Amino acid sequence: MEQARARYAQAMQAMLRRAAFACGIRRLALGAVTAIAAVSAQLIPIPAFAQAAMRTYDIPAGPLEDVLGRFGHDAGILLSFRPEITAGLHSDGLRGSYGIDGGLAALLAHTGIQVNRQANGGYLLSKPAFGMANRPLPTVTIMSTADQDATAPYAGGQIAKGGSLGILGTGNAMDVPFSTVNYTAALLENQQARTLADVVENDASVRMLTSTGGFGDTFQIRGYSLSSGDVGFNGLFGLASASHMPAAIMERVEVLKGPGTLMNGINPDGSIGGSINIVTKRAGDEPLARLTTSFQGKGQAGLQTDVSRRFGTDNAWGIRVNGVYKDGEASIKDGNQQLAVGALALDYRGRQLRWSLDTYAQHEDTDNFRPQVGFLPEVTTIPSPPPADANFYRGSQLRLEDAATVSRLEYDIDGGMTVYGAIGYRYGASRQNLTTGAVNAAGIGTLRNSYYDTYSKTMTADAGLRMRFDTAGIGHALAIGMTRLQQEAGNAYIPSSGTATYSIYTATPLPAITDARTAPKKSYDMVLTSVTLADTLSMLEGRLNIFAGARQQQVRYDSFDTVTELETSSYSASAVSPLLGVVVKPSEHLSLYANYTAGLTRGTVVPTGVLNAGQILPPYRSRQYEAGIKVDWGRMTTSAAVFQIANPSPVITMLQNPPGASLYSYDGEQRNRGLELSAYGEALSGLRLMASAAFFDAKLTHTANGVNDGKNATGVPAYTFSLAADWDTPWLAGLALNARVVHTSSVYFNAENTLSLPGWIRTDIGARYQTRLAGKPVVLRANVENLFNRNYWLLASPYATVAAPRTLLLSAQADF
Repeated sequence: MEQARARYAQAMQAMLRRAAFACGIRRLALGAVTAIAAVSAQLIPIPAFAQAAMRTYDIPAGPLEDVLGRFGHDAGILLSFRPEITAGLHSDGLRGSYGIDGGLAALLAHTGIQVNRQANGGYLLSKPAFGMANRPLPTVTIMSTADQDATAPYAGGQIAKGGSLGILGTGNAMDVPFSTVNYTAALLENQQARTLADVVENDASVRMLTSTGGFGDTFQIRGYSLSSGDVGFNGLFGLASASHMPAAIMERVEVLKGPGTLMNGINPDGSIGGSINIVTKRAGDEPLARLTTSFQGKGQAGLQTDVSRRFGTDNAWGIRVNGVYKDGEASIKDGNQQLAVGALALDYRGRQLRWSLDTYAQHEDTDNFRPQVGFLPEVTTIPSPPPADANFYRGSQLRLEDAATVSRLEYDIDGGMTVYGAIGYRYGASRQNLTTGAVNAAGIGTLRNSYYDTYSKTMTADAGLRMRFDTAGIGHALAIGMTRLQQEAGNAYIPSSGTATYSIYTATPLPAITDARTAPKKSYDMVLTSVTLADTLSMLEGRLNIFAGARQQQVRYDSFDTVTELETSSYSASAVSPLLGVVVKPSEHLSLYANYTAGLTRGTVVPTGVLNAGQILPPYRSRQYEAGIKVDWGRMTTSAAVFQIANPSPVITMLQNPPGASLYSYDGEQRNRGLELSAYGEALSGLRLMASAAFFDAKLTHTANGVNDGKNATGVPAYTFSLAADWDTPWLAGLALNARVVHTSSVYFNAENTLSLPGWIRTDIGARYQTRLAGKPVVLRANVENLFNRNYWLLASPYATVAAPRTLLLSAQADF
């Protein structure tokens, strides 16, 4: 038997060599690789879990021989076959998330080629003798295909076809009356995203108002700010870090542009321009063991682990563990940032019952973090930004702690009904130097130092019922839900007794704080509750869908003096938030939609840097009108939307006494109108694109005595552009190049429109190479952010920060 096997191997190798020589240089290379793989299979066995791991593939169309070679390379398996069995055959490529068996079945469907698993872990492809070609391949399960799962990757693999919409459930983006974008884990990995902030700027309607290395992330959607505390975590508010959310735990990032009050409830920090939801990683059907080393900036090294398994009957139980540790100088000169993250995900998936438990904890310890600064009232021109890697508050320290746990249960009842419930808890704390000191046009001001320590405790819950039924030929998807979020927060503010004159162009030691640091005391207690009823009506075989619903909301807020601990104010308000949306689909690939939504929003939290910092302004109502069109061209999707959002306008009033002090309040209404254009997918074979543009007309109306009526809203650009490309090079399999360009026009710093910050453009580039080392799949990545080292201000009113400098990101990822 062994002699027969040896003769067969020799004959096959000789056949490969003859075929390769006859077909030229290209066939010679492929034949050599196949022969080497066949021999290597005897020397380097591959663990079963490495062979069969679920992966997201994005293999362009081409000759079947080339596509199979790319699949074997990306999957980390050994494929052996005679060249003549694929001769003349073409493949449409492979896109989506597959196991090994599922991927091969999809590639070889209708070819008559059979797959035989070898004892050494490799795969031998063969074609049956004449008369046997129509015998079907063994039945396999293909998981998460685009036709089966609305959250599967779209063409190109960077964006999912759909995502979750709170009480409305999960839906394809073509079937809902909203503007959404859902980023996949593959995009996060290939762009080397460190936090949520690195992901969302791929869309022009979303901008970051703060930079890396600072206290926290502040986003802007459709011209309205959104704080880190308003980011959803597996569909629940209040559980995401108030500072930074690590990308290592994310499977998908879902962005909804426009108010989502009916779908998700009130954001705890009062954001209204849109919402962001993080979907955490789950164990796939095949085991995973992944180790990634990284290097960032001037000296920050890191290590990341990702391990998952499924077990039990039908692999019903799953566990996934992620861990990150980084330490060293990142983007601030003479600074040090230490980061530790741990995350655990457990889940059970039965025929009717689904359960999950997610928990994460992170610790950040930063010396010399990215500073922020304001500008004095008499300033007529904004000073030039200092070097992007500088900290002009020398000796600042920042300590951040976050820990959260959430559990969700769903049960399908016969008759098309599903009941669900979720509950979560988060604790967060920070210790920092809060430095204030508005500067003049020369960048000179008076610096005051202080301790500003905070904590927050959040308990949140969500429960409801979804059911599907038909009446008189009209399909219904009825949803009934209840939510409750209770949050307590506190702080301690200990200022320095002295001040110092400083310049943003020179590092200045912080004035000493002589008073003892004290524990934070409660500053507010808030309760947000709601009851929701929504129905989606489907008619004309799905060509017409109407979304209608209402959410009854209630806000209760009690504020406290952090010195005396006495209650200083209290308010309670309620309102009904309606939703009306319609989707018309003349064809499967064309959607026309419109929506109207309004909601009660918890009052804005007054930011740091002003006299009334930490206070919460009264709740208010926001309103949105939107209409748009989406077209799926097969490999590319394009969309256009127009919208109008109106809500109270926050303004900053500069005071003469004390000099440089300011107050934050409402003045009239801010009305944002806009046009959004976007395109994403695979423009050409192997070329993935994401392109978007947004044009804003943000005006102030009904201001006090009409003084600022018609003026442009603070911090809202007139236009923004984002373009990202990712390209598989034709000259070397496994090598891909990428680039991203992000542009934002100038913005006004004040409501009077007398002071503005210049526009900016940032260019990022990168490359990755997929290969095998010692029989293990390896991905090497290199990215450079802010390639041309542009210096520019970012505005999160009332303070500005300097954007991060040119930053190098390196990583090596290996599966075991």
